[in-house]
Amino acid sequence: MNRRIAAANVDDLKTWVKYNRNLCQSCRGTCCSLPVEVRFSDLVRMGVVDEFEADEPAKKLAKRLMKEGIVGHFNHKTEIYTLARYANDDCIYLDQRSRLCQIYLQRPETCRNHPQIGPKPNHCAYQPK
Repeated sequence: MNRRIAAANVDDLKTWVKYNRNLCQSCRGTCCSLPVEVRFSDLVRMGVVDEFEADEPAKKLAKRLMKEGIVGHFNHKTEIYTLARYANDDCIYLDQRSRLCQIYLQRPETCRNHPQIGPKPNHCAYQPK
């Protein structure tokens, strides 16, 4: 029996469904339209900075990454960066045609741990392809 799952509204947590890893195969990658917060270690893994840049002031590094279009926001107090997004809110690393992550093996911890962490832990904003 093939059950249809209604598409979630990413902004309405009540519409999110209980996470099941099988959903990912038929999802359009809605989680990749949520803001992605990253730390310096994530940026190193992603290959956008080198480890030796850890000595550089975070504010200066953030300014450079914003200019390059990699970071959209930087929180000076927590030193957390938010990845830039397209106008449709998709992460810049989400392929627009395949809806797959272009840096999957190097993806940030936030993505690696989704949906265990996030706006509604253990739930996802599933939308079928």
